[in-house]
Amino acid sequence: MFDYVKANHDLFRRFYRLTVINVLSNLTEPLAGLIGIAFLGHLTEIRHLAGVSLATVLFNYIYENLLFLRISTTAVTSQAVGQDDQEAILLAGVRNGFIALVLGVLIFVLQYPIGAVGFHLLNGSPEVESIGLDYFNARIWGAPAVLLNFVIIGWFLGREQNGKVLLLTAVGNAANIVLTYFSIMRWDLGSTGAGLSHAISEYLTLLVGMLLAFRSIQWQELRTAVQKFWEWSAFQATFFLNSDLLVRSLVYMSIWTIFFNLSATFGTDVLTENALLQQVVFLLAYLIEGIGFTTETLTGNFKGQSADDQLLPLLQISLFTSLLVGVTTSGACVLLPETVFGLLTNHAELIEPIKHYVPWLFFVLSFFSIAWILEGYFAGLTKGQSLRNAALMAALLGFAPVAFWAWSAENNHLLWLATSAFMASRVLLLGVQLPEMFESHSTNASQLPKL
Repeated sequence: MFDYVKANHDLFRRFYRLTVINVLSNLTEPLAGLIGIAFLGHLTEIRHLAGVSLATVLFNYIYENLLFLRISTTAVTSQAVGQDDQEAILLAGVRNGFIALVLGVLIFVLQYPIGAVGFHLLNGSPEVESIGLDYFNARIWGAPAVLLNFVIIGWFLGREQNGKVLLLTAVGNAANIVLTYFSIMRWDLGSTGAGLSHAISEYLTLLVGMLLAFRSIQWQELRTAVQKFWEWSAFQATFFLNSDLLVRSLVYMSIWTIFFNLSATFGTDVLTENALLQQVVFLLAYLIEGIGFTTETLTGNFKGQSADDQLLPLLQISLFTSLLVGVTTSGACVLLPETVFGLLTNHAELIEPIKHYVPWLFFVLSFFSIAWILEGYFAGLTKGQSLRNAALMAALLGFAPVAFWAWSAENNHLLWLATSAFMASRVLLLGVQLPEMFESHSTNASQLPKL
C-alpha cells in the first residue's frame, strides 16, 4: 500500500485537494435544505413539512433531470483544459449557458401546467398539496438562475477552480438559510417563504458566479470564440452528449418520483418518514458526489492529455475513498438514528418508526458510493451512451419488479429493497464494461509515438 501511494503521490495530492473542496462545497446545499426542513419540522403541524417535501420531490425531478448541463459542461471543459484549448474552454461554457437560459425561461413560462401535472401525479392529500403548491409557485421564479448556475459550476469544476465553486455554494446557501429562518420562524410565511428564500438565493449565487467568471476571461479570446458559437458539428456533439445524459437523469429522478408516489399511497406518516430518510440519503449522496466530481474532472483532463496510464490509478483511488466514506457515514446513521433524525424533527411519533427503515440506508449508500464514481469516470470520458443504457436497464431489471411487489404488498421495506436493487444494478452494468475500456486505454497508450 505504501509503495502504491508513493508511486502515485502527485495523483493522490491532486485528487484529495480537489475532493476536499468539492465535498465542502457540495455539502452546503443539502445542509441548507436540511436546516429548512428542520425549521418546518419544528412547526406545530407536520403538514407543512409534508407539503414542502412533496414539492421538493417535483423540484428535484425537474432540476436533477437537467443536471446534465453541469455534467456535460465539466466533461467537455476538462477535456479542453487537458488539450490546452482556450477557445474550446470558453465555448463549452457559452454553448451550455445558452441552452440553460432557454430551458430555465421555458420552465418558468410553463410553471402552471408543470405544477398542476406534477402534483396530480404525486398523489398527496388535498391539504398537503395546497401547501406544497404555495412553495412551488414561489420557488419556481428561480428556475433560470438554477440552470445557469449548473453551467457556471460545471465550468469552474472542469477548470479545477474548485475554490470558486466553494465560494459560490457557501454564499448562496448561507443566504438561503438566513432567508428561510426569517421567512418561517420570524415572518410566519410558511411554505411560500421557504420557496422565495430558495429563489432569491439562486439569483445571488448567479450574480457572484458571473462576476467570478468574467474576471477570468480575456475578452479578445471570448470575441473570437463567440464567432464559432453556432458551429453545427460542435452543437451536434453537445446535443448527443446532453441527450444521453438527459435520459439517464430522467430515469434516476423517475425512480425517486415513483418512490415518493408509492410512499404517499402508504399514508402521510410513511411519506413523511421516507422524506426524512431521503434527506439523509441526499446529504450523504452529496458527500459522495463531491468525490465523483473530482473523478469526472480528472478523467476528462487525462483523456484530453492522452494520459491513459493515469486512468486506472485514478479510478482505484476514487472507488476506495468513496466506498470508505459511504460505509462510514451510513453506518453512523444506522447506529445513531435518534441523534440524526432528532435534528430534523421533534415529533417522537415519526422518529420511532424510522428506526425500522434506517438499515436500508447502509445498502443504498454503499452501492451508490460505487455507482457514482463509475458514472463520474464514464462522464469524464464522455461515454454518454453507456450511462444512458445502464440507467435504463437498472430501472427495468433492478427497480421495477421489486417496486411492483412493494406496491402490491403495500410494504415500505420492499420499496427500500427496490431502491437498493436499482443502485446495485447500476454498479454491475457499468462495472462489466471496465475491462474492455481499460484494454482500449492500454492499446491507445501503446500506439503513442515514443519520445
